[in-house]
Amino acid sequence: MKTIISPSLLSANFLHLDKEIEMINESEADWLHMDVMDGVFVPNISFGFPILNAVGKVCKKPMDVHFMIVHPENYIQQTADSGAAIMNVHYEACIHLHRTLQAIRSAGMKAGVTLNPSTPVNVLEDIIGDIDIVQLMSVNPGFGGQKFIESTIKKVERLRQLINRENSKALIEVDGGVQADTAPRLVKAGVNILVSGSYVFKASDPKATIHSLKELETL
Repeated sequence: MKTIISPSLLSANFLHLDKEIEMINESEADWLHMDVMDGVFVPNISFGFPILNAVGKVCKKPMDVHFMIVHPENYIQQTADSGAAIMNVHYEACIHLHRTLQAIRSAGMKAGVTLNPSTPVNVLEDIIGDIDIVQLMSVNPGFGGQKFIESTIKKVERLRQLINRENSKALIEVDGGVQADTAPRLVKAGVNILVSGSYVFKASDPKATIHSLKELETL
């Protein structure tokens, strides 16, 4: 199975967003990762539904939307209406996580759960069978371009063990500091989906960079 590559729009040039989306459409990227931040759950504000709706009309790749906000359950139908294929919510932001995942799936999207760097994977033991994607933050959420947290490798291994033990079909996604050095080690540890922002969009040849990530073999 080839690694799924989901470039993060947060690192794109927003003055030329049309050209950035065109590059994604022409590349080997599988998905387009979109970070929605509210300035409350994380100390930053990114973009909201005007951008999601606009991108959804022209992006040919499935939109992988990561909500770093409080009460993401209030925006499930709006997210589906934007054309998103995946809605990823934080474990730390959802009091009624099972209900939220059910609602995401009922709206026709894949349901993802994100864990902050300090949140252990064992909190998902009772719900791993209801998750399509588990995303591990390998930096503290809120800003792009941060240094990779090395303990993420062991965390991926523990999550892979949990998924295998519970016979879950959940895929493992990692977001933060994914580049030439970290990507192969993450894939070797059991990652299926790589989110990469600055490494892709700031590259001299983004399409070639995406291709190099795509060549990594996953489990």
